[in-house]
Amino acid sequence: MLIFIFSMQATLVGTPISWQFMNFQLIGLIFCAYFLNIKVPMYYFFPIMILYMVFNSSIGYWESWLHGIILMIFYISLNKLRRRQKYRHPFVCYMLMGTVFGGMLWLCMKIKFGLPMATFFEEWGYLIIFEALLFSYVGMILRDSQLKIKLLQFANHDALTKTENYAAYTAEINNLFDSSSKNKLDLSMMMFDIYHFKQVNDTYGHLAGDKVLQHVADVVHTVINANDPKVKLYRTGGEEFNVIFPGYDLNSTEPIVKEIFAALNHLDVNIDGEDISITISVGVSMISKKDTEPNDFYTRVDSNLYRSKRNGRMRITVA
Repeated sequence: MLIFIFSMQATLVGTPISWQFMNFQLIGLIFCAYFLNIKVPMYYFFPIMILYMVFNSSIGYWESWLHGIILMIFYISLNKLRRRQKYRHPFVCYMLMGTVFGGMLWLCMKIKFGLPMATFFEEWGYLIIFEALLFSYVGMILRDSQLKIKLLQFANHDALTKTENYAAYTAEINNLFDSSSKNKLDLSMMMFDIYHFKQVNDTYGHLAGDKVLQHVADVVHTVINANDPKVKLYRTGGEEFNVIFPGYDLNSTEPIVKEIFAALNHLDVNIDGEDISITISVGVSMISKKDTEPNDFYTRVDSNLYRSKRNGRMRITVA
């Protein structure tokens, strides 16, 4: 922004119309101060202002000093206004501040260059219009970005458990698999499912089943967050969940896997005054040189889970 301001001013230095680009420069500063909320310490701002006045051959004018002081106060005030999120009418506050300070800044220019009243009001009016358009444009971009973020979250998250879903798992495992294969990094995965979950739905109803899934996800998230937030949980099927361990070999996964296993087995979920006890089976594996694609890795973890279920359930199979 400084390069932009100095470059524009370079074409007008020493001329009686060196005020002509002021609105564009002010809009640039407003964008930095309010919308980007870039905080500039006074010990940086003041030397930059002095340098600009020297560059613009205006350091000997008291109007330029007054203009610079007002500009610094304007910038700092916009910063503070932006950080205050509780005011009810942000557009009104923003426009009121921009109008008042803009009028004072243009008044300095009017006095310094002897501008006619018509020019003063015209330029001040243009600044007010530019400020309003900038607020509307940035607001439109932010709304669009927030909508895209919400759509992305909706697409990648399971609505019931608030856990990332199979689509998110697929994207993540593809990236991690490629990175781990190329850079020879460790990567491990845990898969578990809830024993006789269909029986829970059939006996207590689907709402009870939903509550069980939510409780399971909450417990696993608690364990993961207490150990390593880089580890991620995904709901990849009805009652099936996967946990990805980036940078972990099998030995490193053991404490977290065992803690999840212990926390979930015989976990009681209260449904209408009745406790439903759940159990899980677990399969764990690590990426291998023989894996040519993520599905090879997934299949091996799934096979280990199947072995746990076949050998009596409530087991952890690691291979």
